[in-house]
Amino acid sequence: MVLALVIAGCSEAPTVNPPPAPGATATSPSATEAAVPGQGGQSQAGGSPVVCNTGTLTVDLGPGDGAAGTVYVPLRFTNKGSRPCVIQGFPRVSYVTGDNGTQVGPAAQPEGPRPGWVTLAPGGVATATLAMVQVLNFDSTSCRPTPVRGLRVSPPPERASLFVPTEGTGCAGNPSSPQLRVTAVKAGTGQN
Repeated sequence: MVLALVIAGCSEAPTVNPPPAPGATATSPSATEAAVPGQGGQSQAGGSPVVCNTGTLTVDLGPGDGAAGTVYVPLRFTNKGSRPCVIQGFPRVSYVTGDNGTQVGPAAQPEGPRPGWVTLAPGGVATATLAMVQVLNFDSTSCRPTPVRGLRVSPPPERASLFVPTEGTGCAGNPSSPQLRVTAVKAGTGQN
């Protein structure tokens, strides 16, 4: 299992009033009844659910599956908190290098539909599929192949990010098509 390290600070999680979504993972309490942290560590029953963030999530990569010059890997978001949280949308993902996490090339391009809110019980998992193109297939002049240390991942809708180590090669330039593509998060581990 790949460990995620927080590379940006986070503040108290905002709350949301998500609409009911077909396919959302059911938890107890339900998404509209999830406890919200109150003052002094107490919770408010019947409040809005907490949005999952870098303080309540870990991120790792599942086993990949290659096809036609692209490797598809599940990007797994696990709720490490003690309360349910909700997540929706496309994570922000980019290659990084160096000790300071310098971004390498363009960030992942979102693809596919945006599903509804997913509720993660403590220990629950939501997954986005990350497509990682074999960058050596691009023209080297426009791609500018560069070794990378890993991925910077921001869980939606947060801007703060987590670091997921994975060595490889990214394009520091502007390749002819996206070097990374990512789907929106959905419930489950992404494994068959």
